Amino acid sequence: MNQENKNTSKFPWYGYLGISVFLVSEAGLYSQLWFFEIYMTPLCWSGLILFLDALNFRLAGNSLIMTRRKEFLWMIPWSVALWYFFEFYNLFIRNWHYVGLPDDRLLRYSGYFWSFATIWPGIYEIFEVIKNLGIFRSARVKPLNLTRKILTLSFGTGLVCMFLPFVVPLDIATYLAAPVWIGMIFMLDPLNYSLNRYSIWRDWSNGNLSVLFQLFLTGFIAGILWEFWNYWATAKWIYTVPILGHIKIFEMPVVGYLGFIPFAVEVFVMWETVKYIMGIGKNGHGQ
Repeated sequence: MNQENKNTSKFPWYGYLGISVFLVSEAGLYSQLWFFEIYMTPLCWSGLILFLDALNFRLAGNSLIMTRRKEFLWMIPWSVALWYFFEFYNLFIRNWHYVGLPDDRLLRYSGYFWSFATIWPGIYEIFEVIKNLGIFRSARVKPLNLTRKILTLSFGTGLVCMFLPFVVPLDIATYLAAPVWIGMIFMLDPLNYSLNRYSIWRDWSNGNLSVLFQLFLTGFIAGILWEFWNYWATAKWIYTVPILGHIKIFEMPVVGYLGFIPFAVEVFVMWETVKYIMGIGKNGHGQ
């Protein structure tokens, strides 16, 4: 879409709906209504996703819901499936658990699905706002001489990171959250490069780290929002991080916030691979 169209794109109606969802959720929580206490986090994220998508369309004339709806609709179930991938790893690293969940199984599992379904869309909407605002647009470094050896080493490193929690005792595995939050980046990004998909390694070989820095900022912002809304909810997650776990901001130990930064990169890289497998979306981030 040309620059003239970008500048004249209207703010879609559902952006105002997103703001309304957010405000009603805050009021419902303040009034101690059970629905809002239980579903506070997915409610707020749903409202934020609607608002940010509308903002992205207003800024760039391009957004997941307005112009890439098929990708957005696929992203919802895949977000659930991909997060359950990390829930499986949590059986070994045991870094978080859930409290205050409803006894009714339908209410409980619908809450799981709803919450997990907002993870990938939420990350992407924040990332695209940052990108559309031009933050870190000029982040340039000396181009990396990218070789097959580097890509192979990256893949092997990622494979080790993801395999490690399975082969060590559980009392050691609990310290291995960091490899889990970076492993898929190192493992899948070389694959994306080989498949001629969008790749962080390719960006670096071109001396362009703007997307990487934008994703770092995305993870930091998303982490603050997740933990803020989780803190006030009745149904929430609690962390059992083994390192400095008593020093917290909201429910998250301070050291745990470092995990959100690479997590956004991991979300991006994993989704790029999924898009290739499913034959959906464009090569990259909506360009």
